Amino acid sequence: MHGFANPRRFLSLARWLTPVLLLSGLFVTAAALWWGLTRVPPDRLMGETVRILFLHVPAAWLGMGGWTTIAISSLAFLVWRHPLAAIAARGAAVPGMVFTAICLVTGSIWGRPAWGAWWVWDGRLTSMLVLLFLYAGYIALAQAVEREGASARIPAIFGLVGAINIPIINRSVVWWNSLHQPPSITLGKSAIDPVFLWPLLAATLGFSLLFGGVVLARMRALLADMQAEARLRRRAMEAA
Repeated sequence: MHGFANPRRFLSLARWLTPVLLLSGLFVTAAALWWGLTRVPPDRLMGETVRILFLHVPAAWLGMGGWTTIAISSLAFLVWRHPLAAIAARGAAVPGMVFTAICLVTGSIWGRPAWGAWWVWDGRLTSMLVLLFLYAGYIALAQAVEREGASARIPAIFGLVGAINIPIINRSVVWWNSLHQPPSITLGKSAIDPVFLWPLLAATLGFSLLFGGVVLARMRALLADMQAEARLRRRAMEAA
């Protein structure tokens, strides 16, 4: 794994892996959403609103997964000084924030018929909203560090500290009296009927492939910007 911390080796891998992930993700996601939105029967209790499940749950998973990627990459940067670790964290920030926003919007749409309100200050909802703010703060901080030439350790430390919110999100429906339903999928078992579970797993796989492809594409773009800036600096020094 340390070998892929080399930018040249990473780019040689990412050049072909990015379109593979994006195209396969689009195909699997489209098939899963078609399956879930058109072929799955209405739920006995939730009726047609159950179809939001196939977008809401993958978005929640990848919202948390995006920050987990930031935290692991930040740790790698702080401990091993991997050249690409900070770039990987920045690459995961924007797609992670987008999926978190999708999770909150679809959860609100789902909650309106279920709870009679668009929003409640429930533990799960509130901790996901905090995650959205954390993403916004991380993105702003990383951009400021790049603009001012400050140490990349600052957003890395922020990424690690923000990871405290991930187990809070995961366990919020267990720790507090929550309107949100308890975990439906736990280690080794599922409370979801297979007719809903399989298209849900397919949608999660498809969105995860898209997430991976977008992260790689953003990392390549960030590296290209850094290389272009370095070339401009060298030319400016040669001209001087």
